[in-house]
Amino acid sequence: MNAADLGLPVDVPSTALFTDQYELTMLQAALRAGTADRRSVFEVFTRRLPEGRRYGVLAGVGRVLDAVENFRFDPGVLGFLRERGIVDEPTLEWLSRYRFSGDIWGYPEGEVYFPGSPVLRVEGSFAECVLLETVILSILNHDSAIAAAASRMSAAAGGRRLIEMGARRTHELAAVASARAAYVGGFDSTSDLAAGFRYGIPTVGTSAHAFTLLHDSERDAFRAQVDTLGRGTTLLVDTYDVTEAVRTAVEVAGPELGAVRIDSGDLLLVAHRVRAQLDELGARDTKIVVTSDLDEYAIASLAAAPVDAYGVGTQLVTGSGHPTGSMVYKLVARAGSADPKAPLVPVAKKSLGGKASVGGRKWAARRRDADGIAEAEVVGTGPVPPELAEEQLLVELVKGGDVVAREPLEAARARHIAARAGLPMSAMQLSRGEPVLPTEYV
Repeated sequence: MNAADLGLPVDVPSTALFTDQYELTMLQAALRAGTADRRSVFEVFTRRLPEGRRYGVLAGVGRVLDAVENFRFDPGVLGFLRERGIVDEPTLEWLSRYRFSGDIWGYPEGEVYFPGSPVLRVEGSFAECVLLETVILSILNHDSAIAAAASRMSAAAGGRRLIEMGARRTHELAAVASARAAYVGGFDSTSDLAAGFRYGIPTVGTSAHAFTLLHDSERDAFRAQVDTLGRGTTLLVDTYDVTEAVRTAVEVAGPELGAVRIDSGDLLLVAHRVRAQLDELGARDTKIVVTSDLDEYAIASLAAAPVDAYGVGTQLVTGSGHPTGSMVYKLVARAGSADPKAPLVPVAKKSLGGKASVGGRKWAARRRDADGIAEAEVVGTGPVPPELAEEQLLVELVKGGDVVAREPLEAARARHIAARAGLPMSAMQLSRGEPVLPTEYV
């Protein structure tokens, strides 16, 4: 496996085949019908949040911008489409010149959202916009699900450090994206080196049980690790007997021992016992890190425990039971002809089963109370009320095909922390409930 396979920043491959076949067959039919050039507006939104969730977290915007920029039908891609007979030659010729030249507006990465929030708006010809549907949804649905889980865990942690360590529990490429989304949602570091290399996320890691088992004694293992990594390292103390391991760890490293990690047992009880033992041994500054199938509920249950950091894997990279944001990409307005001056006409899907959509090119704003706390998500298609003019949520991301809103990942992370702090306190509750803000259409 090479760097490109890992999604690392070398010769960036085309993203054009990260799509569904029907995007291309729709394109071919629209080209033949003469409707492909009609100006169109697509919007990304979710009809509902996962059951019991109070808010969503938008993540993956930066990755979407990269994907749009690299959406190119190079000779290899065109050859594959030709060989399979997926589209005809006129369509292949059109695809060979494809470059997205439209505009994209959206919520900035890290912002919170609610049912109906138009988190992304893509404008251009029908042909160039429809091709982006699958890759945009693939990124936003995955990353937003991870970020939402991370945010809940971050809130439950109450300021204690969080380590993302789920790489071995998901696809190798998803692991990199998950680490990025978790960082946006409030995690502090990752165990995944590819994520650290690609996105600059702080990386951590010391040893596993295998390292202890390799040595003739636990003391030998601890000595080897301390000699190599220093007294500030983290020693794993639950391979055999925790009490004996903690005593040995302090004897080997001294009171300057950085941390001990507990990966099994009754974490609440064991953490209290280990803290008392460390203090008795004079290692009062030694931290306690806990791992072992944690989720937001387990983290919250440890709030009273003397724990300094949590390592989370499986539950984080699977969205803590909700692995998708359930976002959709819908045509909401289109022109009646290919004339660039033709007015946009609202369009909307009308169907049973709660899958209808609201037509029209939308804006969104967050209404706040006198204390600056959000009280409603307001979505409209007409003029923006003057009192909401400064509270609009969509920002310009792509203009005329050029990305205009790249930002450091730290900016998205800081934005999320601020956005979450601006929600009502009930947003932090882990008990099931309705979205903390209602969505109002005007």
